[in-house]
Amino acid sequence: MAFARTCSVALVGVEGVVVEVQADLEPGVAAFTLVGLPDKSLTESRDRVRAAVVNSGVQWPQKKLTVGLSPASVPKSGSGFDIAVAAAVLGAAERIDPRVLADIVMIGELGLDGRVRPVRGILPAVLAAADAGYEQVVVPESAAAEASLVPGVSVLGVRSLRQLIAVLADEPVPDEEPDQQGRPDPLLSGLRAPGAAGMLGAMPCDQGHDLADVVGQQAARTAVEIAAAGGHHLFLEGPPGAGKTMLAERLPAILPGLGRQESLEVTAVHSVAGLLPTGRPLIDTAPYCAPHHSATMQSLVGGGPGIARPGAVSLSHRGVLFLDEAPEFSGQALDALRQPLESGHVVIARSAGVVRFPARFLMVLAANPCPCGRFSPQDQLCECPSPAIRRYQARLSGPLLDRVDLRVEVERVTRAGLAACGTPGESTATVADRVRSARERAAARLDGTPWRTNSEVPGRELRRRWYAVPGALDEAERGLERGALTARGLDRVLRVAWTVADLAGHDRPDATDVALALHLRTGVPRGTPMRIEAIGAMT
Repeated sequence: MAFARTCSVALVGVEGVVVEVQADLEPGVAAFTLVGLPDKSLTESRDRVRAAVVNSGVQWPQKKLTVGLSPASVPKSGSGFDIAVAAAVLGAAERIDPRVLADIVMIGELGLDGRVRPVRGILPAVLAAADAGYEQVVVPESAAAEASLVPGVSVLGVRSLRQLIAVLADEPVPDEEPDQQGRPDPLLSGLRAPGAAGMLGAMPCDQGHDLADVVGQQAARTAVEIAAAGGHHLFLEGPPGAGKTMLAERLPAILPGLGRQESLEVTAVHSVAGLLPTGRPLIDTAPYCAPHHSATMQSLVGGGPGIARPGAVSLSHRGVLFLDEAPEFSGQALDALRQPLESGHVVIARSAGVVRFPARFLMVLAANPCPCGRFSPQDQLCECPSPAIRRYQARLSGPLLDRVDLRVEVERVTRAGLAACGTPGESTATVADRVRSARERAAARLDGTPWRTNSEVPGRELRRRWYAVPGALDEAERGLERGALTARGLDRVLRVAWTVADLAGHDRPDATDVALALHLRTGVPRGTPMRIEAIGAMT
């Protein structure tokens, strides 16, 4: 009996489990049996591996072959086990020294010609290998830069099975032409293209977008700045062409860059989804995801057949999820957002297993005031019947809106407003500097806690550890008594007040900070118009 083993990684969501790939050869009728709870794509690896070995110039062992994947209780899917299976078989056949294979993790798909092709989830797989104590990994050459993001791991990138055999057998390494296939799942390339309809691949903001392009809309600009500084969810309501989409598209650019741990989290999600930008192994800026309003619940929160895939809420992790024409989304899809908005993650249960994806995103909703978009208490331009207006506005449920901290009416741009645009508003760079300073102030206050922004701090901690100025919350508490605010709403007003205070350089929120936070949540003016106009110049 001949035996060899090596290792690979099974991914469940963005979490990996190291799998021992064992190959056993013994006399008998030539057969290839794969055991250990493989799915169909993994079962098909028997044919891929056999063809790849033969086309690499190595004789296939004509014996009874059994390949086991351990632990057998963990579901295993995908083609990323191919090179580990091939190496284990060659080790059992003594083409490669089995002792060399034992402490190496191998991840990659084999073509029938023996070429090694990239697969989804290289980064989280290598992270799992490093956490398990492995120091050597073999990956496709095109994914070597992604795997090298994990510290303490030696990465070998190979183009073909022939090269891998030569390296492990200490033989001259044959030269191979680079693989021109690029990223896996080429059908997803349209989702990665900027401006693609129904885009689900989160992308960095186009640096050509600048806040100075937005005409007027000082209240909305203020709300966008507060949203960025504290990570608060935002609802923009106004007529078509008022600038709602422009504001949302410019929001990612004023967010601070991602830290190392945040970058790895975001990159891991995109790696699992197969949506990493070509030539950009590490995502270090806030992602931006804008799904079309026809998106299903699964495309928003994640799902799909077999092991679930990340949805838009996870692809926008540590970035912005923009839902334009929000009332046009299905009610079921919108209500599915309520749980990740509170917890910062998504748990999806399927027959194949339970998957957990991160989903700490900043949500921006944009909506017209009515089906025709021209409803306004001041103007009589709208021709929609009152029942139609009520039905349209009711498509955004109360529980969902209760989780939105900032609600702003974006007014129609007038001729006078366009004429006054000779003096542009503040640029993205100017606002981004204030946001960064406010984030630094909040980070110093929250140092030693699990929270990174004001929006993440639980209400009980705000009331117990970080107090507002005495009397500052009186008006908000009266709103709670009248039923104008829920208990959750009061907590969110206090979180926004802390962000306003951080932007203004205050040690604690005062009555004016709370009044602005209350105004931006309820839309009811509370003597703060000057505050809204002036917050941009308070530093």
